[in-house]
Amino acid sequence: MTLDRFLEYVRTGQPLDTEELHCFMDRMSDRARRITFRLNSAYRTPDEVRRLLSELIGCEVDPTVRLFPPLYTDFGQNIRLGREVFINACCHFQDHGGITLGDGCQIGHNVVFATLDHGLAPEKRKTTYPAPIVLGRNVWVGANATILRGVTIGDNAVVAAGAVVTRDVEAGTVVGGVPARVIRKIENK
Repeated sequence: MTLDRFLEYVRTGQPLDTEELHCFMDRMSDRARRITFRLNSAYRTPDEVRRLLSELIGCEVDPTVRLFPPLYTDFGQNIRLGREVFINACCHFQDHGGITLGDGCQIGHNVVFATLDHGLAPEKRKTTYPAPIVLGRNVWVGANATILRGVTIGDNAVVAAGAVVTRDVEAGTVVGGVPARVIRKIENK
């Protein structure tokens, strides 16, 4: 299994249920943990943080990206970050299915992005199913929010602290609660 083949496969949304996939995911998880342990183990300058983040995700991050470690991920190679993205401390990126943060996104501390789900039936519980999470431009996700697989959040939306987002969020709206529901529209002034 190669990274390109894995990424192509997860885009189909098919179950991650073969020995070959599990072995690859284990190797990638080991790689991600080695890098995040270095990232999280001591003070790092902003440039050092960006270098380690670039190594983790496999491409150069923009110099305007800011991250306050620690950051946790169990894959690392399916994260895309726009310009002027800020990620606060203690966020969890389960990125097998893909996580995209558009330009200007602001991510509060302890936010969880979960791109995998398990089968509901007991005999399918060990099977995981991937789907991407996509945030548009200027999305603000409050502290302790959880964004679940398959969710797209539109430009300029706000996710309230502690929300659990289980379905798409329209641009220019504020959502909150468990599960998250529209609280109001944001008016442009």
